[in-house]
Amino acid sequence: MRRVVISLLVAVLGLTGACAYTVNGTPVSEQVLDVDPPFTSGTEPTPTDDDDPSSTSDPDTGSVGDICALIGWKDLPYEVEDKNAEPTETGYDSTFDQSCKWQTSVGSLDVGVTLRFREGRTITLEQNNGEFQVGDRKVTYFDRTTDTTVQPSCVLVMDYAGGGIGIIVIDGTARFGGICDQGKKVAEALLEKEPNG
Repeated sequence: MRRVVISLLVAVLGLTGACAYTVNGTPVSEQVLDVDPPFTSGTEPTPTDDDDPSSTSDPDTGSVGDICALIGWKDLPYEVEDKNAEPTETGYDSTFDQSCKWQTSVGSLDVGVTLRFREGRTITLEQNNGEFQVGDRKVTYFDRTTDTTVQPSCVLVMDYAGGGIGIIVIDGTARFGGICDQGKKVAEALLEKEPNG
């Protein structure tokens, strides 16, 4: 009798332990690929010689179109089945005019890029590690590779299309080069297709 009771207790504990593991376990692939963006909004960008406030040719003059359609998987170093696939998610950050992300799994880690665009206003960083030039554009960045409070990432901002764009690269794999170098390549790809803001 004692042997039967012990066997039942072991079976119950085993089932309970398995249930607890299942409930508490969260697959990596379901995590949100993002870090809290350390962005602040600057003032309106300085008008350039190309800006003509008297132009009334189109009622949508202020619109720059779909920023998220300007780049895609083919501009990113990650291996995916369809390099022509749409972004993983769009419009997820309502505090910006446009937002999108490209997310994929590499082993047990999720990697990818997020973009946030704001029309008519620059985006700045609350803190940064430095800046570099891409063409005629200054790009400010915040390298968070060694910050243990967030996923390894690099946050970059620059003036773009009459407003501001924020780029976040998240990659803890160390397989695709420096995280901020990945962000620089995204900035270069965006500038090659920059619409008139």
